[in-house]
Amino acid sequence: MAQIVRIKEEYITLGQLLKLTDCVSTGGQVKPFLQENAVLVNGQPEARRGRKLYPGDRVEVGGFGIFEVESSS
Repeated sequence: MAQIVRIKEEYITLGQLLKLTDCVSTGGQVKPFLQENAVLVNGQPEARRGRKLYPGDRVEVGGFGIFEVESSS
């Protein structure tokens, strides 16, 4: 089952999501993390930390789980 990530803004970046979900502890760890781990956004491989995620997007992070972005408003 996917974990829900609620956002107040229009979008969140992949790097922000990785920090919010404790996949990484600092922003500096995002780029190496994406190079070493499989991350899928809506079923497609993704390695850009700045990728914008909108409500309805689904992110699968190898070893950490599945996250779904939802609007909190």
